[in-house]
Amino acid sequence: MKIDELPEEVKEFVLDKNRMINVEHVDWWDSAIDEVKEIGEKIGIDIDKVYFSGFSSQGDGACFEGEYQYKRKSTKEIKEYAPNDGELIEIAENLQKLQRRFFYQLYARVKQRGHYMHEMCTVIDVSGNEDFSYEVHNDAEDGIIEFLRDFMRWIYSYLEAEYNALTSDKAVEETLKINEYNFDLEGTEL
Repeated sequence: MKIDELPEEVKEFVLDKNRMINVEHVDWWDSAIDEVKEIGEKIGIDIDKVYFSGFSSQGDGACFEGEYQYKRKSTKEIKEYAPNDGELIEIAENLQKLQRRFFYQLYARVKQRGHYMHEMCTVIDVSGNEDFSYEVHNDAEDGIIEFLRDFMRWIYSYLEAEYNALTSDKAVEETLKINEYNFDLEGTEL
């Protein structure tokens, strides 16, 4: 029997038994990370690599390695790309406001360090670009670090939402239908 022909109780059993079907044998995160990199570019973040672990243990999180520098119209681009994502828009606005205070000259390099993958496992060096002739104030450095780490937390939330979508009842059922799985009345695959 097909998944949608099973009694409800058996169907729930089959869905639970196959919960990881969309995430266990493939790098399910590849397209999500590609999109994260595209979004980063819109903000002015050139991401070399994204690290993450998740989604149910202490120490889970996400971070990236890359560089950040001011990008003109970044807030406008983010608002057009993700008009309903208030958190992402706020990150872009905060970076733009801080850059304005320092004549759009702040630059940051981000490196992952240690064994964990969350935002606090990064070293973020903030400086002025080559045309910047002033000392970078602590509040500028702290602000850039805070906002880049906000983006790392956003990345984790984005990846977690993607994971949850792929392991949802709807996605699992769709995969079982598309691949024409058949089951007996006890939920055993035939």
